[in-house]
Amino acid sequence: MAQPSRPKLDVAVTKPTPYTFDLGLLLANDPNPLSTSTPSDEAIASAPSALEAQLAATARDGAQALVNQLLSTLPLSATASGVLLSLPATAATPLPREKPLPAAKAPTRWEQFAARKGIRPQTREQRRAKSRTYNEAAGEWERTWGYDKGGAKKRRDEGMVQRDWLVEVDEKKEREEREARNKGKGKKRRTG
Repeated sequence: MAQPSRPKLDVAVTKPTPYTFDLGLLLANDPNPLSTSTPSDEAIASAPSALEAQLAATARDGAQALVNQLLSTLPLSATASGVLLSLPATAATPLPREKPLPAAKAPTRWEQFAARKGIRPQTREQRRAKSRTYNEAAGEWERTWGYDKGGAKKRRDEGMVQRDWLVEVDEKKEREEREARNKGKGKKRRTG
């Protein structure tokens, strides 16, 4: 049994006062009041479908007017994934915030100093550039500090000799360090 088909409604929507649109928010404002010939409260209680039908018709007209405005004013482009409609980036209707804007924080002493001296924070690339250097002999980037500095781990794994295997010792500095250590131990003995 086939259901009776609904009559097709008109695509053009006419109202006494035209709609106002904010296409960035997909918003259509209808300044026209709802029909004053609304059924009375008793009629709504007995047959709520009359009021629902009236509200559905008003909502349908608003949606149809919005779609008409979108298709007639905004640029359309066809792509492999389908037809795209480019919405405006800015919205004309300001939306309220839930909370007020936070107050601007006072700059810290470091931020004031940095602004005075023209110091800017380093970017990620600048920090990375300092942490690695290019070794032309090996043809690789090597760390300049920390774990595996200068490719030491790779050379050690390959059985190569450590670069600084022989270090000349300055006897004067060595003697001063030894005396400083002994001097600190003497203090500990007296206090302990």
